[in-house]
Amino acid sequence: MSSASSSDKGHRYPVEVIAHCVWLSFRFPLSFREVEEFMPEHGVLVSHETVRRWCAKFGQTYANGLRRRRPRPGDKWHLDEVFVGFNGELKYLWRAVDVDGTVLDLLGQDRRDKAVARRFFRKLLKTTRTAPRVIVTGKLCSYGTAHRQVMPPVEHHSRKGPEPGREQPPAHSPARTRHDLSAGGRFAYTSHRALYF
Repeated sequence: MSSASSSDKGHRYPVEVIAHCVWLSFRFPLSFREVEEFMPEHGVLVSHETVRRWCAKFGQTYANGLRRRRPRPGDKWHLDEVFVGFNGELKYLWRAVDVDGTVLDLLGQDRRDKAVARRFFRKLLKTTRTAPRVIVTGKLCSYGTAHRQVMPPVEHHSRKGPEPGREQPPAHSPARTRHDLSAGGRFAYTSHRALYF
């Protein structure tokens, strides 16, 4: 968002101010009112409603830019699923982590069958735009079926528990941290977007 595009024209503030407000709102767990209170320190008076509109309009562009700048994932991916409580219901949180511990993707679902595993594999390949050399999964049979249908050339290892002498990668930490840091009622909306329900 450094250059003025057709969607930036007609705004009262320069592109740099809009980009900074959107960056503050998405990069840190700040509410729109907190961004409004922070901006006068930079000599800019802006309302929380304006920040909300900017985030709705330019947020996806900002997220796409971050996704393009994301470093390439490692060639070994760990995939698993965990139970997560969401609005009083238990859901499965499917997650993928590369060998460096970077969370590649998350998917929240009610089931854990081969259709969901296939969907998760396709979504993972689309998000990362690359295929791993090896995937390591749990003993769930759905992983093997989805692997054979979506990623046949990729080597597949299934195991139960962490590898000997190695801890499980901290895949669920970013989701939990986002939950702990989010403000009040905003969590249900942000987690909904972040976990792809």
